[in-house]
Amino acid sequence: MPDKAGLRTRLLAARTLLTTEDVQRAAAALAVAALELPELAEARTVAAYVSVGREPGTRALIDALHARGVRVLLPVLMADNDLDWGVYEGVEGLAKARLGLLEPSGPRLGPDAVTEADAVLLPGLAVDARGMRLGRGGGSYDRVLARLARVGADPALVVLLYAHEVVARVPEEPHDHPVHAAVTPDGVRRFTAPRPV
Repeated sequence: MPDKAGLRTRLLAARTLLTTEDVQRAAAALAVAALELPELAEARTVAAYVSVGREPGTRALIDALHARGVRVLLPVLMADNDLDWGVYEGVEGLAKARLGLLEPSGPRLGPDAVTEADAVLLPGLAVDARGMRLGRGGGSYDRVLARLARVGADPALVVLLYAHEVVARVPEEPHDHPVHAAVTPDGVRRFTAPRPV
């Protein structure tokens, strides 16, 4: 089995080969597939993120959730790589931040705001048949998942990926948490039954 660093390198290299048109097509299909999830259809609050670069696109999905009246929380990367949160108020309320990220420019709600979410959309590079997610290695979302577990919050955990990023096996460590579903442009892959909201 490849180590996490080797798998990350391979998957990030594959993303660099995607054209702008590939990314745009995938983003549109990803939004359609994600919006059909019962966990998102019934959610009042969703923690999401603004995709950048060649990440699977989230902007159409975020806008659709916002248009439905869902309270969308977006992360704000703090100096220690932990995440604070702000409410998405539309694309005009996004500001450029470090590492090329886009973050909400409004009030900060604190790191614990994510515990109010009915569903958490997670970035990732891969997921395996057990629902184990491979992140980018910064640890920001490991802290989010640990925070949710610590307070007993149990939102639906959904990772957004390209179809080829559903792999046979992801190396795991004791702090890793499985997700409930992966959404790709090809559809939804479930690892547990749909989560009631």
